[in-house]
Amino acid sequence: MADQSDRPGRLIVVSNRIPKGDVPAGGLVFAIHEALSGAGGLWIGAADPTPRADDGLTRIGSGTYDRATFALSEKEHHGYYLGYANSVLWPLFHHRPDLLQIEEGDFESYAVVNRRVARAIAKVAGPDDLIWIQDYHFLMVAQELRAQGLTNRIGLFLHIPFPNPTDVMALPQVAALPAWLAAHDVVGLQTMRDVTSANEILRHDRQSQMLNDGYWTRAGRVFSILSFPIGIDARGFAETAARAPRVELQLAPDAPLLLGVDRLDYSKGLVHRFEAFDEYLGTRRPGDPRPTFLQIAPVSREDVTAYQDIREDLERAAGSINGAHADLDWTPLRYVRRHIDRDVIAGLYRRADVALVTPLADGMNLVAKEFVAAQDDDNPGVLILSHFAGAAEQMKAAVLVNPFDTHSFAQALDRAIRMPLKERRQRHDELRKLVFEKDIDWWTQTFLRRLSRTERSLLRRR
Repeated sequence: MADQSDRPGRLIVVSNRIPKGDVPAGGLVFAIHEALSGAGGLWIGAADPTPRADDGLTRIGSGTYDRATFALSEKEHHGYYLGYANSVLWPLFHHRPDLLQIEEGDFESYAVVNRRVARAIAKVAGPDDLIWIQDYHFLMVAQELRAQGLTNRIGLFLHIPFPNPTDVMALPQVAALPAWLAAHDVVGLQTMRDVTSANEILRHDRQSQMLNDGYWTRAGRVFSILSFPIGIDARGFAETAARAPRVELQLAPDAPLLLGVDRLDYSKGLVHRFEAFDEYLGTRRPGDPRPTFLQIAPVSREDVTAYQDIREDLERAAGSINGAHADLDWTPLRYVRRHIDRDVIAGLYRRADVALVTPLADGMNLVAKEFVAAQDDDNPGVLILSHFAGAAEQMKAAVLVNPFDTHSFAQALDRAIRMPLKERRQRHDELRKLVFEKDIDWWTQTFLRRLSRTERSLLRRR
């Protein structure tokens, strides 16, 4: 790939996933595409694993901006991605230190990949380029860039929660975490709760000192840790849902449809959700509605033991619930663990009477916002949202639940199914305003504006 360091003020984005072909509408990938399309720049992501990995970038597309991949060996994919990123950082940041699988060599693979990405960026970055790093796969990249002498403005956004000061002690590299954060100019987190956790961890670091307005200083660097709650392409998703074909589910005419859409992951609280639905079914009275709960949960990371366990737990629970409550003309729970097209999902959101978004820990959870955007404003459905989803900080008009409290969760299901139209509209109006005002474009521009003005802000504080 040719050196383009003479191009001023580009945006360089780094993410583990990068679209190899057409960019799908909606979501983070779409937001990055829009930001780069407007200003030009470079998008860097991981290539498919190969037997051997070399330095440098491979160009995979061009247009208003460039796309390129860095190499990843099969051994590194196992250690960096399946190992350290998803068997150490992922459970730790989702408050499950009990699920950590610390294997010798995994951190070294993670560090090797982060160094390779940093070297690739250093070769192509101009002095005025903004570097925007996405998520937990690249916590060390900024530190490696500083070690190579880059003074560019570098931002990090974590899409997952931030660990609390107690859980973080399970990380073997916990002593290095403050330095990883301090190498950025702006660290963006989903919620104020996450910012509080990060601040508490830095307070225990002897080299870090809090200034004001979210700013910290460490080892001669000034950086900020702030909340930037991510949004969706609300208008585009609403249009997709409105024109989506109706899916024939063969429900009774008055049967409420309850919907869950999640990647199969222990952080999503799916077993707790099934248990609450089971208890709700056990309290139904003669003549009550006979709801159908459709849970879509495509499998992911099947090579990780914890994901195999959650899959088996869900299949057992689904069989038990249907065995106990089904009738000849009614199947209460439908569990689908394969991928469903986005347009079909949008239509299901619009049709659903109740959406269940009840993770045990989540950075934001955009399903909640997609459900709201997809609704018919005249006859909207009800959003049941976990207190532990990052979205709960913004979406207070949802029916908020504690997924660990099965009895209260079951009562919330009954309340949502019976909720009168007037209350549904009132809640939806408040949620819709938030989702459309704080959309994905707002998130992108807010973060990049903050990162762009970092230089002036730091000079004033120095």
